[in-house]
Amino acid sequence: MENSSFRTFLNSYLDVWRNSSLTDLKDIISKDYEAREVSKGEIVDFGYEEAITGWEQGFNFVKQENNQWDLNEISVIPLRQNEFLVILSATVIIDGKSLENVSLFFQTFKRNGNGAWELIRSYIEAGVPSANVGKIQFT
Repeated sequence: MENSSFRTFLNSYLDVWRNSSLTDLKDIISKDYEAREVSKGEIVDFGYEEAITGWEQGFNFVKQENNQWDLNEISVIPLRQNEFLVILSATVIIDGKSLENVSLFFQTFKRNGNGAWELIRSYIEAGVPSANVGKIQFT
């Protein structure tokens, strides 16, 4: 039952992302959200407010230029009861072509006290060559 509930939520979350819906995303990200992004060797830690600002910039870029998100689910890993880690690759399609680099998102979702799923943590590796995503292995 829990896996089914999470799968339904995850599909909805990915639709929110593909549709660049900041309003809906704000309802998914926990106010206690914590994240780390690594880009060009620089490490940046941030929380909810900074995340919303970043998503807003990304969503505006995609909408203004009539681009699309290219999201690929790599793995869904149950961590604990009511907690899942999702590994995704994300990039933008511009003029029908995906960018050569992707961002790998390791996102942890947890069911809150009201029974809703929330994004509580993220680790993001930006600028990964897209060819490397196909080389990911799990043993």
